[in-house]
Amino acid sequence: MNKTPKKSLSTAEIVQSGLKKRYRAERRFRLFGVLAIVISLMFLVILFADILWKGAPAFRQTHIKIDVFFDPALIPLNNSDRADYRGLVKKNLRNLFPEVSGRRPKRELNKLISSGAAYELREMVVADPGLVGTTSELWLPADDAVDIFFKGYTEGDRFSERQRKWLKTLQDEGRLRKQFNVALFTNGDSRDPELAGILGALSGTIFTLLITVLISFPIGVATAIYLEEFAAKNRLTDFLEVNINNLAAVPSIIFGLLGLAVFINFFGLPRSAPVVGGLVLTLMTLPTIIIAGRAALKAVPPSIREAALGIGASKMQTIMHHVLPLAMPGMLTGTIIGMARALGETAPLLMIGMVAFIVDIPKTFTSPATALPVQIYLWADSPERAFAERTSAAIIVLLVFLIVMNATAVVLRKKFERRW
Repeated sequence: MNKTPKKSLSTAEIVQSGLKKRYRAERRFRLFGVLAIVISLMFLVILFADILWKGAPAFRQTHIKIDVFFDPALIPLNNSDRADYRGLVKKNLRNLFPEVSGRRPKRELNKLISSGAAYELREMVVADPGLVGTTSELWLPADDAVDIFFKGYTEGDRFSERQRKWLKTLQDEGRLRKQFNVALFTNGDSRDPELAGILGALSGTIFTLLITVLISFPIGVATAIYLEEFAAKNRLTDFLEVNINNLAAVPSIIFGLLGLAVFINFFGLPRSAPVVGGLVLTLMTLPTIIIAGRAALKAVPPSIREAALGIGASKMQTIMHHVLPLAMPGMLTGTIIGMARALGETAPLLMIGMVAFIVDIPKTFTSPATALPVQIYLWADSPERAFAERTSAAIIVLLVFLIVMNATAVVLRKKFERRW
């Protein structure tokens, strides 16, 4: 029995079949790529939503309205050392509940108000001594336990039956409300969550970044110009280029160890100071600025150099008057990206002591300070529930700074870049 011979495919059919397989593979690849982007964006949205959900309540703080009589017996103007502002707060709070008697009930009542209320009254009297002897209706910060209770985080397990009754009375009388948490942006760090703010960390961050940009930008630009325009192509420059590229990938904690050994132990600079933090972050950001600067210089067409040299300009004039202005947008973009990376660094600052508990707002570059990422680290390690929302709030502020810096880099690049 004869078998029917198998029909052979033509060259066109073979090519068409191969094309169909390639097109299917390309569609699958594009689908996997889109799927990966969607999944990444989904996780990013979930992360941001979680941070916003946890941090948004920190921007509002529970306050108690008290009719405060600035008793001259407790705050004598002729002897400020004898002023008893804590006693003043306790006395006026007990006036709202005259039936409270006994040491333990009074102590439970006093726990409803923040210890920071006394500091607020002191600042008011210092600013206006005429308040002494008068009565003012003031909204004073409640204790952090009261705050998280009214934000729905607890069921009031930390309160006794009497305290829950007093809180209910204050709420019914309209003496409890949540208002914008000004202290979060005007105070330094504190052991009490309701008094803790980010101003100290924010000031330390600004001082540190100022030192970083003032040192790293001119050095980075000068190094990029030298390596790209003047340095001879030999083994030494190849060695420098390789090491600069390697430094860009070195873990940031290594720069912290270097700063600890050189700037603090050898040169004797003060620990936990923005000047040391700025020097350490300068070492970390320099490779990024140099690499971005060289890339920007390479992007300038050779015809610009040739035209300038052709009309009699020297090499220095060509670079300073023609090449550098055209490369500057790319250099600025690289600098801002490097600064944005430095803004979020924690490990090198921990190594030079900027993890210290700093209450005062730093006034100079050598004052003890901390940074915003380090402040987030400290609050995240605190056991109080109220610090959890402040941690997320500080992360929101840090993210806003990072978004602004990266958006600035994009705007500068779009506005000033030249397409050749």
